[in-house]
Amino acid sequence: MAVLLRRGLFVALHHACRQGRSSVCHPALPAALLGARRTKKTWPVSFSQDELKKRLTPQQYHVTQERGTESAFTGDFTHHKEDGTYTCVVCGALLFNSNTKFDSGSGWPSFYDLVKEESITLSDDFSYGMHRVEATCSQCGGHLGHLFDDGPRPTGKRYCINSASLGFQSKDAAPASSGAEGGAASSSVSDGKTEL
Repeated sequence: MAVLLRRGLFVALHHACRQGRSSVCHPALPAALLGARRTKKTWPVSFSQDELKKRLTPQQYHVTQERGTESAFTGDFTHHKEDGTYTCVVCGALLFNSNTKFDSGSGWPSFYDLVKEESITLSDDFSYGMHRVEATCSQCGGHLGHLFDDGPRPTGKRYCINSASLGFQSKDAAPASSGAEGGAASSSVSDGKTEL
């Protein structure tokens, strides 16, 4: 409990410093206390930032590369019901089957299971003074959303994912040919700031 209170104090202090409301600012506050979620990692698939800015929409880039979030109920895949497979919009890696998608009422696409366990990398996220579990693509490191333990059976998990981080391959369509595992499809663009 003391650690959480200390972390909350450091986060509040950091936000006050950034907004110019505190005279007690210290540039060396530990990154873990300020919301850093993962350390540098060499991902199996990588793209230059210039390439990604050309290939992805501004919203897709913001969500996957800057850990942004689209506004609730605005994404193309929130109410999407077509049979197929959801992929990473950055590298095309297979992530979720449509038969594991469910309506969580959260405003973001939700899934209770992965195509395969290795599809997603999980890491602690202490941003905004709370603890969540960030979900990123295991192939390219693109931010997808967060994992919660309030999903349906059989897993009890809820992968709460931004539509902007997803592509989709219809069950009846041939896979796309670009990207690491089948191309990157487009999703909605939104300027919302609601955090997932």
